[in-house]
Amino acid sequence: MNTHRLAVLHTVGGLVERFKPMIAGRYPELDTFHMLDESLLQDLMRHGPSEGITERVKLHVEAAERAGATLLLFTCSSTSPAVDAIRPKTTLPIVKIDDAMAARAVTSGSRIGIMCTTNSTVSASRALIEQHAQWAGRSVAVETDLAGDAFKALSAGDRGTHDAIVSERAQALAARSDVLVLAQASMAHLRDALAEQCEVPVLASPELCVDDLGNHLR
Repeated sequence: MNTHRLAVLHTVGGLVERFKPMIAGRYPELDTFHMLDESLLQDLMRHGPSEGITERVKLHVEAAERAGATLLLFTCSSTSPAVDAIRPKTTLPIVKIDDAMAARAVTSGSRIGIMCTTNSTVSASRALIEQHAQWAGRSVAVETDLAGDAFKALSAGDRGTHDAIVSERAQALAARSDVLVLAQASMAHLRDALAEQCEVPVLASPELCVDDLGNHLR
């Protein structure tokens, strides 16, 4: 019987229903609850990282702990700097959605292309990849591409336009890279199709992250 209680914090509403079956299917006995705060990503996109954002993330961590969580997963790439700032200040283990993907990316090639659709993700994802490269003792060249129009379309409910923009830009980026990283979980549903269209590995975070959770549940 698993004695852990997992809290999952999202900043995009659609990811709640994506992660629920993934986690339940992989860890059927794991006690899990989901938290949603769309304002975090909205404010990160509008104003960038700040002490205020870090404090709000800290409050979510404290709320999860008061609810009995023994492990916390953040599914938002843009909150990565805030999570880094909070980790030393809490005893609650925190998993970032991109950690497993970044670790895989730096072992897959030296030219890493990162596809983003929100401006708040660009620097956070680059920093995470470079951090994992340093930990692994590898030298990498990182190129990012920001398709902001894709996220605007997705926010307006036009997934078709989002997918078309991301697919076109991602294929072009992959042609200049050894591995293509889809920086946000909101693009993960395109991974299989892009993997068939591109000649390099294509990485998305949700599946890698959920698989890696097992290492934190022992």
